[in-house]
Amino acid sequence: MGRFRYHIFMCINERSADDPRGSCTAKGSARLQELFKSEVKRRGLDGQVRANKAGCLDACEHGPTVVIYPDAVWYQVKTDADVLEVMDRHIGRGEVVTRLMIPFAPPANLSN
Repeated sequence: MGRFRYHIFMCINERSADDPRGSCTAKGSARLQELFKSEVKRRGLDGQVRANKAGCLDACEHGPTVVIYPDAVWYQVKTDADVLEVMDRHIGRGEVVTRLMIPFAPPANLSN
């Protein structure tokens, strides 16, 4: 069993304004990460849920990007309301918030 029930990683990577992929930080991810962190504390989930800053998660075009482990669910979280919905539904009830999910193709076969 892991140390935390859920581990929330939010990209706060910053790129130059002319980068075609964009930047999660330029889209407000640092503030949204702080909201995740404060919600963990407000809900009394310290020690059960950890909300961390992450470097680039390589999903810049979808940003601000969040991944939640151990479920390996990736979200595009743009607003305070999105953060609260993820906290209520995914963290609080174990429900995936499908409207915020980032769909990814299956990983390439690395054995080739």
